[in-house]
Amino acid sequence: MKKRIMAVLLAAASVVAVAGCSNSGSGSSNSTTTTAATAAADNGGAAAADTTAGGGDAAPAAAGSDEGNVFNIYAWNEEFKGFFEKYMPGYDAGAATLNGVPVKWTINPSDDGVYQDKLDAALQAQASASADDKVDMFLAEADYILKYTDSDYTMDISQIGLSQVDTEYTYTVQAASDSNGKIKGVSFQCCPSALIYRRSIAKEVIGSDDPADVQAALDSWDKYDAVAAKAKDLGYYMHASFAETYRVFSNNATSAWVTNGELTIPDVVDKWTEQAKSYYDKGYILDTLPGVWDDGKTAQMFADGKSMCFFGPAWYFNFCMGNAQDPDKGCYGDWAICEGPQAHFWGGTWILAATGTDNPSLVADVMRAFTENEEVCENLVKNEGQFSNNKTVNAKFANDPDFGNAFLGNQNDTAVFSEMTDNIVWANATIYDQLCNEKYQEFIKDYINGTVDKNTALANFYGYINEKYPAVVTP
Repeated sequence: MKKRIMAVLLAAASVVAVAGCSNSGSGSSNSTTTTAATAAADNGGAAAADTTAGGGDAAPAAAGSDEGNVFNIYAWNEEFKGFFEKYMPGYDAGAATLNGVPVKWTINPSDDGVYQDKLDAALQAQASASADDKVDMFLAEADYILKYTDSDYTMDISQIGLSQVDTEYTYTVQAASDSNGKIKGVSFQCCPSALIYRRSIAKEVIGSDDPADVQAALDSWDKYDAVAAKAKDLGYYMHASFAETYRVFSNNATSAWVTNGELTIPDVVDKWTEQAKSYYDKGYILDTLPGVWDDGKTAQMFADGKSMCFFGPAWYFNFCMGNAQDPDKGCYGDWAICEGPQAHFWGGTWILAATGTDNPSLVADVMRAFTENEEVCENLVKNEGQFSNNKTVNAKFANDPDFGNAFLGNQNDTAVFSEMTDNIVWANATIYDQLCNEKYQEFIKDYINGTVDKNTALANFYGYINEKYPAVVTP
């Protein structure tokens, strides 16, 4: 069996908190800038090993003589940087150049909006910036991508010679499109999110750890509630964090947070609120109410944890469940995934071309490499635990009976995710989503734990929105 033995890699990844755990504040608290010169210095002046990946479907075009002398990339952590440096065709790791052009990374953490603030300042100064300082390419997440795609700061990919390809998943294209349907970027990953469960606990609570049996027992919220009660009776928690199921509900909203300048809480978000309140009152979740990224929740990933369910995409269990990988206290292999009560996605990283870039051909090369180049995409799946944004590549692994993930007891997670993608919905996105989603959970927590009544919690949330977005009308 082609097991992906990733324990060492994952343990290391959890320490530096890179990859898709963007909301955990991954990355340094200060800006990190990497250039060819600093890369050489970090290697003691010696050239690093050549990790250039050749071949694939889209050969890189040589940088044009009329293009820039520095390729500037903005990001919020080092996940994509790592993939880029290992797999990007034409990248020279020793010189830190792409097709002969020095690559400069500017990395700021996503905490408290630092990344967006720094990026916004750079984009606003783009027209007057020197050629070597112009932003060429930057990364964005689902929660705020519309802010950039529906603006003049990003370019239609047709302007750099690209078009939508059939192997990309539909929602990833929709997410990168502006209100007029122009495609402004591409994603190197598709992020269907699964219910991740402890096999040993499922055997006690449900009677089986087989993914088909667990899915049958948890394929609706009514069934999920019933199993939560049984788990409590047996001394377990259904899930640890009060916010654990938030994305499952919010990603299935049929209305937007803000419509015609007026804020309305989506019905599914209110349903989540009442579920979270009920679970807290009944003892189905930890009474300390840890957040999604808090230590109180992640401690439940150790072998002595009592929580059965977690929710997340491939990047979550591969990069953010380090405690489960711990050689001494972890429970590597005691996990599996299924779709759960509702299909949903979580996060994702999009590559966008900045208007005014003086390296359009390099941006196009990167976009092609991480969506169309099958060798690059295969490396993301088999070496990095990603679910790529290339249907052909994913199908290859999904249909391979010898391909499995050792962390998941050798379950073929690519096959599970492949079945889930058609059910993912991208709709009702607004530029307000990130703060509305994050701050709603923050304020409503006081209602869930009984500190204030629901109306007071909502009033506090509305007050925040009024202060942050004066033009938005609240109830």
